[in-house]
Amino acid sequence: MKEPVLIVMAAGMGSRYGGLKQMDPVGSGGELIIDFSLYDAVMAGFKKVIFIIKKEMEEDFRALIDDRSGRFIEVEYAFQDLNDLPQGYSVPEGRVKPWGTSHAVLSCRDKVNGPFAVINADDYYGAGAFHSMYDFLANAEDGEKYCFSMVGYLLENTLTENGHVARGVCETTEDGYLKRINERTKIMRRNGEIQFTEDEENWESIPEGTTVSMNFWGFTPSMMKEIEDRFPDFLERALIDNPLKGEFLLPLTVDMLLKEEKAKVKILPSKDRWFGVTYKEDRESVVNALQSMKDKGLYPEKLWD
Repeated sequence: MKEPVLIVMAAGMGSRYGGLKQMDPVGSGGELIIDFSLYDAVMAGFKKVIFIIKKEMEEDFRALIDDRSGRFIEVEYAFQDLNDLPQGYSVPEGRVKPWGTSHAVLSCRDKVNGPFAVINADDYYGAGAFHSMYDFLANAEDGEKYCFSMVGYLLENTLTENGHVARGVCETTEDGYLKRINERTKIMRRNGEIQFTEDEENWESIPEGTTVSMNFWGFTPSMMKEIEDRFPDFLERALIDNPLKGEFLLPLTVDMLLKEEKAKVKILPSKDRWFGVTYKEDRESVVNALQSMKDKGLYPEKLWD
């Protein structure tokens, strides 16, 4: 097998946070959240990372990445372009929102020819997740079905105290595979429980211990072709139903492959606590948590010295 590659999705608009949260230092050495993920990735064995960014972010990203983590891992950049559409399609007038996470991954299609992992730039996943993922991808081969994986977190370890979050709520099999994934866009602690709503009026509870996705996926190269083949079908629907905001989401693409019995997705369980800056108010707790891990010796005081 070819060496696994890490893909980092960093082209998001950061709308709830109010800015490009990917650029906001949270470590005592000026590190970004992604620096901790890259450090964990390097320690797990990853040798190459591809950042998916918007073209206008390239100079800022290179200033933060190339001369720091870029000295320890090969870095490439791919650009998520709103106009990167199949022949015969065009961007609807007034559309500025990117086409979603599946489309983001598709922007790497000319740079990836082996197994690859996908993460968000603004989430802290924990060192164990990268070791589990690298080991899985180093041995992943498609058989009768595509051989994919997903790091699964405990729902209660992925919440913020400062508002609601979006999570992929997972149904799993007894032998540790993903059965289906339900995207819940508004989950929060409420009335002593974890609940979600789709309409702001009716709330349903989700039990603690439920497995959720934090968009840490592992794929064989077959996933890239599936995304490319399915993009026109998505566009046919989105350009009618939601032309300005419809998104081609990675979890929904995975869910379609599960329903069609074309893929199996191994859950790689993690009991680590997620940290992320979904809201500006989250930043202080993230800074404190990461410093605590440095104080315990889990990370060096300066990651890239």
